[in-house]
Amino acid sequence: MRDIVYPPVIGLVKTGFKLLDLRLTMVGTEHIPRTGGAVLAINHISYADFMVGGFGAQPSKRMVRFMAKEVLFRNRYSGPLMRAMHHIPVDRGAGATSYRQAIRYLADGEVVGVFPEATISRSFELKEFKSGAVRMAAEAGVPVIPMILWGTQRMMTKDHPRDFSRHQQVSITVGEPQRVSLEDDAVEATDRLRTTMAAMLARTISAYPEKPAGAWWLPASYGGGAPTPEQADQLDAEELRARAAKRRK
Repeated sequence: MRDIVYPPVIGLVKTGFKLLDLRLTMVGTEHIPRTGGAVLAINHISYADFMVGGFGAQPSKRMVRFMAKEVLFRNRYSGPLMRAMHHIPVDRGAGATSYRQAIRYLADGEVVGVFPEATISRSFELKEFKSGAVRMAAEAGVPVIPMILWGTQRMMTKDHPRDFSRHQQVSITVGEPQRVSLEDDAVEATDRLRTTMAAMLARTISAYPEKPAGAWWLPASYGGGAPTPEQADQLDAEELRARAAKRRK
């Protein structure tokens, strides 16, 4: 796949990280293969997860092709970049097209980035997973590689102002590849992936150098001020209702 735009964008992101003096801690990046197809399954807590998740593949010199909302490809600013970097548009009303494109990419030896939660978690804990990541990996005959991001929610997430102040701490944890096959039950395999990533998230939060009591970006289960998963679900439902009402108008 010919990449003219992606390498300069990576360079700009790296420069931005240096200017912000982003304190990155990366563990397990050697699990991302240097060649061959793979599904990179990433938790979703921030609008910055694309940049940071892609950065986590840089030690293996891989460029991640992310599955992202189709609206980003229609935007006059982000659209040309998304297409030039060969990311995959996801139209939830016609998901089969994006699924088949991801399979083609995997067969061609690309790393495809997927957020199994589909949307940002307001609780900063794992939401329920969609089974697409596991099904794609099984059909393409490639591994699923779990990745956990932490600290990105402090930069840019739902319901909070952006904060690109300097010296912020961000953690990237990559787990061992998981193999799945067409004979595996997709629901059970997805549950195993979620269980693995939940344990990785717990370890990553525990190792994170800051955990101030009551902090809005810390999960309620860790003494933080974030919504509980149940409260987050209610906020998500309210957001969907508001969007539907806006469309009707």
